[in-house]
Amino acid sequence: MWKWLWKEPEAPPPVVLVPPLFDFPPLAARTRMLESSYDVLFGKLALRCLFNDYFQQARHFTTRIMLKPIDDPHVDLIATVSGPLDRKPEENIIGNALFRWQSDVNDPHTFVDLYVSTLNPILQMRSSAYYPKYGFGAFGVFPLLLKKRCVLFDDGESSQDYGLMGLRYGSGNLSFGVTLMPFAIKDELPKCAWLVSRMGRVTAGVQYEPQHKNAKLSNLMNWSCALGYGGGSGSPLSPSFNFNLELVKSSQFIASFYQHMVVQRRVKNPLEENAVVGITNYIDFGFELQTSVDDAIAANNISDSNFQIGASWQANKNFLLKAKVGPRSSSMAFAFKSWWKPSFTFSISATRDRADGKMQYGFGIQSESLREASYQRADPNFVMLTPNKEHLAEGIVWETGKRPMLQSDIDAGHFDGLPRELRPFDRIL
Repeated sequence: MWKWLWKEPEAPPPVVLVPPLFDFPPLAARTRMLESSYDVLFGKLALRCLFNDYFQQARHFTTRIMLKPIDDPHVDLIATVSGPLDRKPEENIIGNALFRWQSDVNDPHTFVDLYVSTLNPILQMRSSAYYPKYGFGAFGVFPLLLKKRCVLFDDGESSQDYGLMGLRYGSGNLSFGVTLMPFAIKDELPKCAWLVSRMGRVTAGVQYEPQHKNAKLSNLMNWSCALGYGGGSGSPLSPSFNFNLELVKSSQFIASFYQHMVVQRRVKNPLEENAVVGITNYIDFGFELQTSVDDAIAANNISDSNFQIGASWQANKNFLLKAKVGPRSSSMAFAFKSWWKPSFTFSISATRDRADGKMQYGFGIQSESLREASYQRADPNFVMLTPNKEHLAEGIVWETGKRPMLQSDIDAGHFDGLPRELRPFDRIL
């Protein structure tokens, strides 16, 4: 009789673990509104993070602390100390700190920060304001205290930064702007001006950076142009790629490729529920080739070409492995991250110089309280092709308080139910 009255609860459908990203947003992306859109599009920002992050300088260490007050999430502090492991008398330990106020916790486009350093400039203020409703923004970088301010030379070059101001417009398919140096009286020319547009999967852009000796618009040495082709939503859960060609000031040609892959592998973790059948991995691959198209460089016996290949693999929320190879050296980096409060990251990189064959190491330690991230659960249809469990998953409340994310939502572009760092970074070109 009791068998008829008692009905065993239905087992929850299987799920796949989705780990948080090691860094979101990357530190380079937090200040991208201070730069030309031309300088961060065409895969440049992604390649910069792939080739630089966690690759410590040989024989050097880096210690970074990133703090955010509990009662005021709009402000944060990043302090960094770096220097050689075996310091010589002429080498110095470098220290700097960045105090930042951000208008929206989840939107890095409007902020004010103060930068202090043992190097020049000693004190610097940066500010950016962007209004997404209208698409317009303004930004500026102002050195408030320098060890020595030099005057402009006759050819217009300056050995010190006199600060800059800029105006920009950005939408999903168009970005243009101009940057000026208002405090350099002798410099009446814009520092740069750019125009970038996107049509479907194709992105094209031009940038004008005048040479002081010949700033005419007809001078091709003042112009750079780029063309890119790519796809993907911008969410870490969606595979993406882009291929780019760039001609820099009629003297250098750059070809690059970047691909972000999302793969799942089966896992048996005794620390997880029985419903966990797999885990998500993030794999990134990048290639960049730079070669000179100016015969004068070859005539001066200067290396006129360079290339590098890099890859990274985030196996779970704790381990990241990166490697890059170039004609002069090859490097490998390993990072371990513990998600305590605050989180702790330890990284070690090894660099082999092809000239002398020596292996040199660099170390990095980082403590962070800017975010609290944890594993998310995804329906196994996310990549693993199993029978659809969407009708079951919607009615289940997990310990995290949210139902598993579904591949159908990702494909349809519905990211509102996902954690902030798993959504597309923004809808601004």
